[in-house]
Parts: sequence; C-alpha cells; structure tokens
Amino acid sequence: MKVKNENLKSLDQFIDQKIGKKGSVKREKFETEYDAFKLGVLIQQAREDKGLTQEQLAELAGTNKSYISKLERNLKDIRFSTLQRIINEGLGGHLDISIRLD
Repeated sequence: MKVKNENLKSLDQFIDQKIGKKGSVKREKFETEYDAFKLGVLIQQAREDKGLTQEQLAELAGTNKSYISKLERNLKDIRFSTLQRIINEGLGGHLDISIRLD
C-alpha cells in the first residue's frame, strides 16, 4: 500500500506558497525573470549541442563573447533582432514564437 506524504507539494503549489498566487505583482515579476532565465539556458544548451564555444557563437552571430556570456547567465536583455541572428546565423536554427493567453 502506498502512503501519501502530506508534506509533498506540486511545483505550482510551492511557487504559490513561496512567491505568491498567479496575478500578484511578486508572481508576475518571478514569471518574467524565469522566462528570461529559460531563454539563456536554451541558448547555452543549443550552443553546447552544436559544439560551439561562446566565442565561436558570437563570431557567427556578429556579436561578442561577453554578450553571449551575459545572455546565458541572464545578465543582459536581448533585442529580438539579435536573438534571431544568434539562433539563425549563429546556431543554424529557427526561432519559433508562440503567444499563450491564460
């Protein structure tokens, strides 16, 4: 027989408790920052999958290593046109965009 642990929470429940409910100012700030963090991680993973260094990706995308490093560490905002260049020219990929309305 499986025993249910009353102390376990889903990730959504944990975030609701620690950050705040969806729609609250604190939660909206968290969600925005998390999306930027995810973008940096996705760029880093794609770069590593391609076997590129930050410097190589920067050269292919027409930017510099410092910029790529800051993006991957979520220390820099990115312009859409630069993001397209990094993905298309630097990584040889294609940027897919969607809008999700909650």
